[in-house]
Amino acid sequence: MRAAYIGLGDMGASMVQRLVAKGVETTVYDIASAAIEACVAKGAKPAASPAAAAAGCDVIGVCVPEDDHVRAVLRGPNGVLAGAQRGAVIAVHSTILPSTAEELAREAADAGLALLDACVTGGAARAVQGQLVFLVGGEAEAVERIGAYASACCERVVHAGPIGSGAKLKLCINLITYLQWVAAFESLTLAKAAGLPQQVLEDAGRGNGQLTELMIQYMALHKAPEAARKSPPMQKFLRAQLFNAEKDLAWTLKLARECGVALPGAALASQIMARIYTIEDAGKR
Repeated sequence: MRAAYIGLGDMGASMVQRLVAKGVETTVYDIASAAIEACVAKGAKPAASPAAAAAGCDVIGVCVPEDDHVRAVLRGPNGVLAGAQRGAVIAVHSTILPSTAEELAREAADAGLALLDACVTGGAARAVQGQLVFLVGGEAEAVERIGAYASACCERVVHAGPIGSGAKLKLCINLITYLQWVAAFESLTLAKAAGLPQQVLEDAGRGNGQLTELMIQYMALHKAPEAARKSPPMQKFLRAQLFNAEKDLAWTLKLARECGVALPGAALASQIMARIYTIEDAGKR
């Protein structure tokens, strides 16, 4: 198997590291040359464009921030659709709208390619360990064809249904995460205001099972010194996480409207994510 990977952020770089470690020949591309160089240092091959990366590959992984970025990577003379060989499978790992997955799957089919919305969940640290879960929408036959690629990157593949189903499932899963963080944030805010140490709250929540591991991980942010949380490097990192959270919640609410259901908790979470991430921006808080 030959693989390409486009989009070398924390998640993408971690997945590439795993692919290379498992002996999968992997060609990479990113708009940031430093990101390419870091993956090449771990054994990947560089490419000058998405089309060049995709050429001759069986599976092309795409993990870029949002829908328009995925479109840009796939379309045009330097895009994946122009460079990939017929019969290849494009696995879109970005969290996108289901309608975007459906739109791009039609374009891929016209080019003789299969496209899956193969959303990932688990985080970059679990990606390095091969412990991700793929949430996949698309044809079963195409899911089978990415088997070796998936087994190098994840411990489980959940085939959610036809194209778009992986994106729908990812939005549902992410909503669970963000609502847990809202609960942890407000509980911690109240505990501190009432004079209770954070560790006491964590001990109690762990003891009765109400604080999940995700919530504990989130609360670790509030153990960092205030100066560290407000430092420019940390704020830059947190703003990147905020971008993803606000986008994901916006897509969640859009899907909810299309499905004719109300999600007041998601709507509230979307408005206070800057507080959740301790962003120093009065306009957002």
